[in-house]
Amino acid sequence: MSIRSGTALKAGIDHLHVGTASWTNPPGARGRRGPVSHLVHYSRSFNAVEINSSFYRSHRCATYERWRDITPANFRFSAKMPRSVTHECALRGCRSELRQFLDEISGLGGKLSVILVQLPASLAFESRASGRFFESLAARSSVRVACEPRHPSWFSARASDVLRRHGVARVAADPSKNLEGNLPGGSRKLIYYRLHGSPKMYYSAYGADFLSRLAAQVRGSISITDDVWCIFDNTARHEAWPNAQQLLGLLD
Repeated sequence: MSIRSGTALKAGIDHLHVGTASWTNPPGARGRRGPVSHLVHYSRSFNAVEINSSFYRSHRCATYERWRDITPANFRFSAKMPRSVTHECALRGCRSELRQFLDEISGLGGKLSVILVQLPASLAFESRASGRFFESLAARSSVRVACEPRHPSWFSARASDVLRRHGVARVAADPSKNLEGNLPGGSRKLIYYRLHGSPKMYYSAYGADFLSRLAAQVRGSISITDDVWCIFDNTARHEAWPNAQQLLGLLD
């Protein structure tokens, strides 16, 4: 199912982005002249992707430029903040790491739509440290930011206020061990759903009932924000691709 051909979503949801975390499954197709790249194959079915590899390793700016150039004009990227920033530095003293990452992803140009900041479950909310980090990020980039915290302290009213103040959306994640963790929070300039698979994270497929409820949530989100993202991260057994297509079918 393709957002770009025949099943285009209606005008009221032009800013809806549905896709998966990475684009390597299922395998790429073949064209007249041989194998088609995984990303080209992927972009024929979806209008967005989350770059997870940036969390684990650095990519040259030229690599991001190539990804930009081989995807359709309406295609958008979300880039995951490196673990050197979120896990090793814990959002502190990471000026050089942050600068390098932003320089690299600048190769995506206008197709970069979101920067995803996923935090370790051990990282508690601290108003001053988080405020300084997001302020520094905003000073260096105008790209929208989504944060996926996992420590319970990030779901307090005070933490939500800090996120809103800095224009940061709190990810609605499934599954979540935290109260309200499966609901959007923070800034409403962006609503970002991340579906990791349930009951077994990264492995389980989502059933029809869950996807129907999710579709209803997404429709409701469209009326209150400029940009809605829905990324399936249940990639370990290749369930993300069909689940994303099923959601598009429900929204079409």
